[in-house]
Amino acid sequence: MIKTRFAPSPTGYLHVGSLRTALYCYLFAKKNKGKFILRIEDTDQERFVEGAVENLLSTLSWVGLNYDEGLMEDGKEVGENGPYIQSKRKNIHLENAQKLIDSGHAYRCFCSKERLTKMREIQAKNKQAPMYDRKCLDLPESEINAKLSSGEPYVIRQRMPYDSIRFKDIIRGNMQFDGKTIDDQILVKSDGFPTYHLANVVDDHLMEITHVIRGEEWLPSTPKHIALYQAFGWDVPEFAHLPLLLNPDKTKLSKRQGHVAVEEYIKEGYLKEAVINFVAFLGWNPGSGEQREIFTLKELEKIFELKKVHKSGAVFNIEKLDWFNWQWHKKKFNEEMTVLAKELDKNVEITNRGFDFSNQEAEEAFLLKKGKKLKKYAAGFIPKEYENTPELLTRALSMLDEKILKNKKETAKNLAFFFNYPEYSKELLTNKKMKVDLNQAYISLSESLKDIKKIEDWTLQNLKESLFETVKRLDVKNGQVFWPLRAALSGMQFSPGVFETAWALGKEESLSRIAQALKKLQ
Repeated sequence: MIKTRFAPSPTGYLHVGSLRTALYCYLFAKKNKGKFILRIEDTDQERFVEGAVENLLSTLSWVGLNYDEGLMEDGKEVGENGPYIQSKRKNIHLENAQKLIDSGHAYRCFCSKERLTKMREIQAKNKQAPMYDRKCLDLPESEINAKLSSGEPYVIRQRMPYDSIRFKDIIRGNMQFDGKTIDDQILVKSDGFPTYHLANVVDDHLMEITHVIRGEEWLPSTPKHIALYQAFGWDVPEFAHLPLLLNPDKTKLSKRQGHVAVEEYIKEGYLKEAVINFVAFLGWNPGSGEQREIFTLKELEKIFELKKVHKSGAVFNIEKLDWFNWQWHKKKFNEEMTVLAKELDKNVEITNRGFDFSNQEAEEAFLLKKGKKLKKYAAGFIPKEYENTPELLTRALSMLDEKILKNKKETAKNLAFFFNYPEYSKELLTNKKMKVDLNQAYISLSESLKDIKKIEDWTLQNLKESLFETVKRLDVKNGQVFWPLRAALSGMQFSPGVFETAWALGKEESLSRIAQALKKLQ
């Protein structure tokens, strides 16, 4: 059975790159009907951050990456291969370190910090790669025992084989490293704690991990890990090293540059579906002519393949995350509005343009309910003075669903023209492309004003019927009436449609704004 693991260190918040690793591990396991494991790698006690584990667990839970084995939010562990907190496995690691010493694949190093510093200085002066010189490799047994008896501090180092180490990375293909160029890394520190390298290999083996999916930065460590597997006589798992995440300027994305903590996206109100979609596409795409970019987690489970992960770095673009968030907000909102529309009108027709209601009462009830939903969604971004005219606010909001769902922080700006008629020049009322000059604008506005004054019941349907009658009577194209009228009502070059804007403003305000526009043209 295929088994993957996500093994983060509790050193702070969850980096978006770490979330991508977790997501790919999860998707690969699910696609292949395998298991996904969570292991907390806290052997580096100096970097441990209080509360980081709890934060990590809650973030994974928010995203929806449910693991089959590991530490749960309630503090209990699930699975037969625990403990799943690495520091609780210290004795297991040390037992295996002793096995390596006994088999000659590791040795104790008693060198002081001062000696190691001097050694590196000499190597740097001679333009040599910084590597341990194996001074303690062949110490006589009697000398080792004497040092141990006197309590002299030591570390345990891996004895790297001077062979060529080859492996096939699922993403990068065939890889080869010369063992002579790889340092004898420390496996157990002088404080008695294992390093990442030893603990990682031992735990992956004992937890039966078949595929190690991790960041590109761990690629240089892979030959060391393979050498450890071979020293123990264990099967070597398959490796897949994910591309780096890059800033738009192609520099490495780091914690210092912001926009990297998943928790911040949660606080800012991003939808988990948007975060999942965004992270999934950081270095991967479905290929095979697939044009879609919006996928549920379940859909990603079916189509994800490691072989379609790119080798080159993935550019982290916050604007793309905003786009995904907008698309998911629209998707969820439209689903909600579809249910509402069907509740209000069993005969409603749903088209690409929206909803065609069978009666105007249902249409206006729908718009008012939609406005109230959007008011809740944009709460905190609506000026308090706009609340003084609740009906206008509700109607206006119902016209701005696209903009509000895209960026609710701009709600006040998008609402402004409904409440404060902006200053504009008479040229706004013209449109060369639509053949609307100042004269045509005057005719269209004056005739429209005459017709809509006659409307007693100010409904969308009555507005449409009246204004299309104006177009027909003037024997012009729709835009020659609707452009100057929409501009007159909004005082803006871009705004909601003419019928919707007039309906939202109400009869009195609409007539007043058209009259003001006519004064500009006289």
